[in-house]
Amino acid sequence: MKKRKLVITQNIQSCYIDEMKKIIPNWDIIVGKDSSAWMDHLQDAEIIAGWKKEIKEYCIDQESKLRWLQSWSAGVNSFPLDKMANKGIIITSASGVHAFPISETIFALMLGLTRKVHTYVKNQINKVWHHANLSLEMHGKTVGIIGVGAIGKETAKIAKAFGMKVIGIRHSGRHEEFVDEMYASSQLNNILPQCDYVVVTLPSTNETYHMFGKEQFSLMKPSAFFINIGRGDTVVEKDLIAALLEGKIAGAGLDVFEKEPLREESPLWELENVIITPHTSGSTENYDRRVIEEILLPNLRHYVKELTPSINIVDYKKGY
Repeated sequence: MKKRKLVITQNIQSCYIDEMKKIIPNWDIIVGKDSSAWMDHLQDAEIIAGWKKEIKEYCIDQESKLRWLQSWSAGVNSFPLDKMANKGIIITSASGVHAFPISETIFALMLGLTRKVHTYVKNQINKVWHHANLSLEMHGKTVGIIGVGAIGKETAKIAKAFGMKVIGIRHSGRHEEFVDEMYASSQLNNILPQCDYVVVTLPSTNETYHMFGKEQFSLMKPSAFFINIGRGDTVVEKDLIAALLEGKIAGAGLDVFEKEPLREESPLWELENVIITPHTSGSTENYDRRVIEEILLPNLRHYVKELTPSINIVDYKKGY
């Protein structure tokens, strides 16, 4: 009788492999980032941790033993969700592991734009001593957090340290600690005129697609800054560029884009009031540790007992 298999498409520390062997002592555990380590095991794997394009070909398009996929990322919008739903495959995401690094990036972008750090860095490169008309500060301002999940919660918590008013948007509209006012997604346009900073942390779904366009930017203050660390397709990029060029908003801090890498001819590269990071806001020295310790191992313990993971189960209807 063949052993049940767990495939992990990442390089992980041996201590974590040892821990998994304690939980599933009679399983085969295949680990490695290189496809040669796991390619021949995909169709026999009952659990796979870490999405790779080959999984679709060998486990989704064909018959396989796959029952549970643990994503190594928070977003699952690139997965063939319809087919996976039809096969009854459980998906759990890495949502929640990004709260610290991404909230730090959000405030780096907010502070950078507010205190013109990006302008001074450019001046330093060119050996230019210039005040750059610096005048703004963040304390006491209003931030709108569009998507109050784990990242939004941490962002709200930090914002209170700056004495900021926090307005939140979430699908349910349910209240959250550190958020002064919470609204449902349908009320987005109502809160935009109040915000000095608009921070988007949304996943990519049918409901969030192009949520921000010409209408939304026209409702924002000319002095407001737009921060997007969620997904690029939540924004109509040409409308954002127009808003920046026409002074409808003061500036933007962008980690995600409609098409990545951002094309070289994009006007965003040249705009003085824009800070660009290459979809790295979630990068951290602690990423793998958090995915394994906070999600994969607890889910694995639950799976072997009750056959259903308990953390971050993806809702196929919502897409996250």
